[in-house]
Amino acid sequence: MAPGALVLRDIHQPPAPGWWPPAPGWWLLAVLLLAVFAFGIWIARRRARRRREIAALFDDTVARAASAPARVAAVSELLRRAARRRDPGADRLQDEAWLRFLDGEPGGAPFSAGAGRLLLDGGYRRQIDEAQFAALLPLARRRYLQLMGVRR
Repeated sequence: MAPGALVLRDIHQPPAPGWWPPAPGWWLLAVLLLAVFAFGIWIARRRARRRREIAALFDDTVARAASAPARVAAVSELLRRAARRRDPGADRLQDEAWLRFLDGEPGGAPFSAGAGRLLLDGGYRRQIDEAQFAALLPLARRRYLQLMGVRR
């Protein structure tokens, strides 16, 4: 080396930035994802609560009826109220047209050819066989929830 020459050293790079604390964009993304997740949970709970309330309305109304014919009449009234949500003129349908409306999708006929036929005159009879009503109740409850727009 020559006298009076400068000794040069290699350039030192600064250390790489640490992962903590994250940049502001990552904080914003975390808050956004948390908000979307919380909103999804809120929607799911709201739907579940709505389904429980609608099902409880059906169950309570049927349970309050004093006799089997009164329970059939209550089921029929609830179905007609729910049918208005799907079609404003559906509650005025009579006889077979009403049962076909309740059947819903083509291919199945649980109301017009099954236990649902009890809705035609069950509310006007003096007595109803409990087995007939027991067959009607889950069918009517399921259709009521469908008409009310409650998904499973």
